[in-house]
Amino acid sequence: MSLSVSQILGFLKSLHPYDALSHDVQQKLAERFQVHRVEQDAPIYKLGDPLPGLFVIYEGGVKIRDENSVVVSHLVHRNTFGERGLLKDGTAATSAQADESSVLLVLPPADFRKLLDEQKIVARFFDRARKASIRSRDLATTLAETLMARNPITCSPDASVQDAARMMRDRHISSLCVADQEETLLGIVTTRDLSGKVLAEGLPGSTGITEIMTPNPLALAPSAIGTDILHLMMEKRIGHIPIVEGGRLVGMVTQTDLTRFQAISSADMVGQITRAATAEKMAAVTANIPRLLLQLVAAGSPHEVVTRLITDIADTVTRRLLVLAEEALGPPPVPYLWLACGSQGRQEQTGVSDQDNCLFLDDAVTDGDREGYFADLARFVCDGLNTSGYVYCPGDMMATNPRWCQPVHVWRSYFEGWIQKPDPEAQMLSSVMFDLRPIGGDKKLFENLQEETLKAAASNSIFVAHMVSNSLKHHPPLNLLRGLATIRSGENKNTLDTKLNGVVPIVDLARIYALQGQITAVNTKARLVEARANGRLSQSGGSDLLDAYDLIAETRLLHQAGLIKLGQKPDNFLQPSALSDFERSHLRDAFVVVKTMQSSIGHGRGMLG
Repeated sequence: MSLSVSQILGFLKSLHPYDALSHDVQQKLAERFQVHRVEQDAPIYKLGDPLPGLFVIYEGGVKIRDENSVVVSHLVHRNTFGERGLLKDGTAATSAQADESSVLLVLPPADFRKLLDEQKIVARFFDRARKASIRSRDLATTLAETLMARNPITCSPDASVQDAARMMRDRHISSLCVADQEETLLGIVTTRDLSGKVLAEGLPGSTGITEIMTPNPLALAPSAIGTDILHLMMEKRIGHIPIVEGGRLVGMVTQTDLTRFQAISSADMVGQITRAATAEKMAAVTANIPRLLLQLVAAGSPHEVVTRLITDIADTVTRRLLVLAEEALGPPPVPYLWLACGSQGRQEQTGVSDQDNCLFLDDAVTDGDREGYFADLARFVCDGLNTSGYVYCPGDMMATNPRWCQPVHVWRSYFEGWIQKPDPEAQMLSSVMFDLRPIGGDKKLFENLQEETLKAAASNSIFVAHMVSNSLKHHPPLNLLRGLATIRSGENKNTLDTKLNGVVPIVDLARIYALQGQITAVNTKARLVEARANGRLSQSGGSDLLDAYDLIAETRLLHQAGLIKLGQKPDNFLQPSALSDFERSHLRDAFVVVKTMQSSIGHGRGMLG
């Protein structure tokens, strides 16, 4: 199949990032692309071969294999490949084979490098590293859509002033928008209007709302920034600004919202929690976590900073509950240590978190104290966490379960047993318990045990092999329908699970690297960084995996922040259609990196290969 320059040009105009280039650049680029036709099953290049250029699939399909000959990706029409090798040393980092008869466009290496140097948008597209753009957290950098309350309360233009007053009283609001059935903003009424125009003038409650409302009130768009709102409020001496998009009312910002925004920070929340006398009062503070997440993401904070700050709040709640428990129950009969596992243990909590915890008790504890005092303490804290928004663990991985409230010598026997006999339950429990992190109490109860367990586990090749096998059960969402593999059925059909198939495979890999290298860190990124530093991961592979983790974790948080903006509860289920071609391409590449690293560690499993 021969292609004319005009055909190639038309194709490039429809493909990002080339669609953003000027016509002259597109024309010159179309002239530089070479056309290659390959038959089904024919090799395109092999691992280590010098690459003839950047490949773009014009027609057909290609499968990519890693160094272990494992297929890591199926590519189709409009997909690009070969860039990883070109951006490193010019040799193929994978191998490629035609899935079917295919027509490929190939841009020679020199032209590709020139394009990267001269066109920033192309350089950005092929730069897989995620460089956080951290902005100050202030009104000058925050959009109205972040500040506003969504789905503001409205009344119809047929309502009476008494109807409006009752709605404002019942909803505890100081203003009410008047809108028609199409949600077109007609006016606004405030408590000042009710007192100054109705009560002061002696108007009857049946007076129509349109007689006292401020018609066609000042409004701003969701894209306005916080200082626009503040300046308008100060200039016009008003305390409420409706937010309108496409003629429709979509939100409301009040002076209280601005004050709350400037007041919300993890430090402030920690301070409030340490002064809280009940779990209910702590719950009032943790209710602001979604808004905190939204603000941190909007400010461009790295994902590991966002999750660390959110986890700090959970840690503070836990320690405050331990203090309150001791005040209620009296001093503990023996030293104890409260530990968290799961996302709290790894300091990776997001807007969706349950509780996972356990108790280590001094070996001097009696059965009576364990079943009495410490059972009561565990119940007090776990109930308080649930009240505070950290719901009970559905798998009962909590200190209220007698199995997870034991003296240190019992915990030592647990770990020894799991390492010596790594059956499926032992693998599951080890995956959880290797992420333990002390929260409150005597940390000495854990320090020696952690070191002993890591040493014993790393030296048992059978246990390591089983743990590797267990870590490969969660797959990146690739290879189904030759694109991003979505959930096939159920309420989350056609979405990507950004937790189970996104971050969890990397969390599992990092745990294996930590186990093999006896790394004491439990945070996933810290484990990957240390594994790369000590040679457990190569510099190249470690950097690729860190970049992939940053992108996937960032995408997950952006999705949760988007739901919070819409007034919805955050979750982990992302619609691929919500992503641009640019975002989907980078996300797919990140998943390919993860699958490649899984393949590499899987081929080192020895007897469990």
